[in-house]
Amino acid sequence: MRGKVYLVGAGPGDPGLITVSGLERIRSADVIVYDRLVSPRLLEYAPTDAELIYVGKVPGAEGGHDQEAINQTLIDNAREGRNVVRLKGGDPFVFGRGGEEAEALRSAGIEFEVVPGVTSAVAVPAYAGIPVTHRGVASSFAVITGHEDPAKGETAIGWSHLATAVDTLVFLMGVKNLPDIVSQLTSSGRPPETPVAVVQQGTTPEQRTVTGTLADIVELVDQAGISPPAIAVVGEVVGLRDTVAWFENRPLFGKRVLITRTRRQASSLARLLAEEGAIAVELPSIEIEPIEDREAIENAIERLRTGEYAWCGFTSANAVELFFDHLAEHGLDSRAFVGARLFAIGPATAEALESRSLRPDVVPSEYVAESVVESLTTEVKRGECVLLPRAESARVELVKGLEDLGATVDEVPTYRAAVPTDISPEVLADLRDGRIDVATFTASSTVRNLVAMLGDARALTGPKRPLIACIGPITSETARELGLTVDVMASEYTIEGLVAALRDHFAGVTA
Repeated sequence: MRGKVYLVGAGPGDPGLITVSGLERIRSADVIVYDRLVSPRLLEYAPTDAELIYVGKVPGAEGGHDQEAINQTLIDNAREGRNVVRLKGGDPFVFGRGGEEAEALRSAGIEFEVVPGVTSAVAVPAYAGIPVTHRGVASSFAVITGHEDPAKGETAIGWSHLATAVDTLVFLMGVKNLPDIVSQLTSSGRPPETPVAVVQQGTTPEQRTVTGTLADIVELVDQAGISPPAIAVVGEVVGLRDTVAWFENRPLFGKRVLITRTRRQASSLARLLAEEGAIAVELPSIEIEPIEDREAIENAIERLRTGEYAWCGFTSANAVELFFDHLAEHGLDSRAFVGARLFAIGPATAEALESRSLRPDVVPSEYVAESVVESLTTEVKRGECVLLPRAESARVELVKGLEDLGATVDEVPTYRAAVPTDISPEVLADLRDGRIDVATFTASSTVRNLVAMLGDARALTGPKRPLIACIGPITSETARELGLTVDVMASEYTIEGLVAALRDHFAGVTA
């Protein structure tokens, strides 16, 4: 039984530009053979048991992966009956050597499909605010390889015709050969004053754009330190960038933002930051460790099963997840809560419950313990029992407030927010050396643990310190107790609110 190969275009860098069809192929792949310019975030959609094979080629570097070897990898895996996704940057048939791979597959008798991708030839100029065509400015465009070796003696490009016959010229992979490209164009009749843009890392938060003319672009690119991957756009449409530019104008564009949430929870915040143009830098400062002493948890589950609790409250999505793990070990599920009413401290915790078919009866308007107690003032009856599975050493205000309402609180520690053992020395160095623009904190434990990881708070308080952004007043209070200056605090205590507060801060919006 033979498998099938899908030649899939991954788009130019922004993972959001993958096609629906391309994403479906990734999600059902047995093997993914991927290039250097493919966004790592796309690989997260692969099945957990899929084999990932990297075959990236670095321009100018020795070694790399031979194209014939790549072809054979596709053939061999398909012959083993596996569905193979050949994931290529941009579009497979636009200087992606997809045609060669298709020919090799056909010769070997392997079935294949081509899933086109968004080509960088159009997408990167668009993200730089440059339409490749525009009424009254450009009615034609051409896409040319910029990777020709000027030393080979003979060019395959008809420069004398190309230079003046097409309005907009887009050169892919052309940084190294930019001097030769400029020379060929000007000697073939393109005016030296023709506008040019060179865009590095297009469609990603690392995007950089340098504009000039054929007369000075080589010097400007050299001064800016532009390096591959980059494309060059030649033509009058480059002049529209001053009006049309949008991607690089976003308030968070290019900001390196530190995420201190757990590794499992970081992706949602990273995605929101990326949508605003920020570069998410992950340094988890907490690691969720289940409590080893299970006696209290076992007792709580038995009391829940027999209907002793009138209420059960959750103050984090972590508590929901871990408590349900314990329920599952006892053969129980959401039906165990049939006799209890539920409250959640905020929308993320409520969402965790709703994903398990439980709708909380109470979610306060402000996502802090004090607001939970206030919301329960007319709900909790004196003498009722409340189950509270949550983190070890959590704030006492919730328990005290519930007891003041006359409730009996069964506080059951289910996990601790420990300092991670796997800490990135590179990110810590970036933080100490001032290469982080913003540090975000979504819980008091993330602040305390990061300071512990650093050894002291100097990297967060000194002259090279990042801007400090906290999700709410409790986290902000902890930060201040540790000597930090809180620059931004979300008005809505959610990660969406935190990102919105950062956006407003850098946009100069005041409350």
